[in-house]
Amino acid sequence: MASYKQWTLLLSLVLMVSATMAAPPKRPVAVPFGRNYQPTWAFDHIKYYNGGNEIQLHLDKYTGTGFQSKGSYLFGHFHMQIKLVPGDSAGTVTAFYLSSTNSEHDEIDFEFLGNRTGQPYILQTNVFTGGKGDREQRIFLWFDPTKEYHSYSVLWNLYQIVFLVDDIPIRVFKNSKDLGVKFPFNQPMKLYSSLWNADDWATRGGLEKTDWSKAPFVATYRGFHIDGCEASVEAKYCATQGKRWWDQKEFQDLDAYQWRRLRWVRQKFTIYNYCTDRTRYPSLPAECKRDRDI
Repeated sequence: MASYKQWTLLLSLVLMVSATMAAPPKRPVAVPFGRNYQPTWAFDHIKYYNGGNEIQLHLDKYTGTGFQSKGSYLFGHFHMQIKLVPGDSAGTVTAFYLSSTNSEHDEIDFEFLGNRTGQPYILQTNVFTGGKGDREQRIFLWFDPTKEYHSYSVLWNLYQIVFLVDDIPIRVFKNSKDLGVKFPFNQPMKLYSSLWNADDWATRGGLEKTDWSKAPFVATYRGFHIDGCEASVEAKYCATQGKRWWDQKEFQDLDAYQWRRLRWVRQKFTIYNYCTDRTRYPSLPAECKRDRDI
């Protein structure tokens, strides 16, 4: 019969394993803009505050602006806090995304589509694999994203891509290579963000134009957290594969609570989902059932 000490040791091990399996994603660590990012165009339209811990992107009738990460990454957790353009933002797009640079590129998109004053912002997400996109989903945000900072992040590993807003999953794209669907796994991606004029399509399909009398339009950023497997552009795999926190078993799928939160977003706030668009896709795209998009 096991001794009291043996039972105590066994119980401790069980609790340690349980705690590991239940571990949430690591909290992002805020760093100055220049630690991980650099401007890419219209440098004079980026304004720096608090020693570079906050920045503003400015859009006027002459130009928008943008920035990109210094490194390229294969998998990781990428997080940004953003206050979107307030007031009448129709025609503007604030984008935060990952992208590779070749012709058959991979891309993971957050795009915030501006709107007339008093109307809700639309968040559009998309996933490109091997140069193929057309996987748009659109939701209304359940808060005013212009009043306070809110968190937008991507968790990307070999098993899934998870889009999160304030740590709530709003979309999952599972690895469905076995179903013939390409998945981003061997092309390093940089992170990008930009504020630009897209009034030919962004608001009500281009019916609402940018009101330049309201310029400059301003989006504000902080956080600049990157926890990824940094790679050169020639890299085809992550050298630390399987060793990072976002690569462990508990992050290969959502847990039951996260699936419930995702279902809440889909039921309450989804306004477009390519998986249910039978005009564009008479046959259900192969990945949609696995992603629980139907």
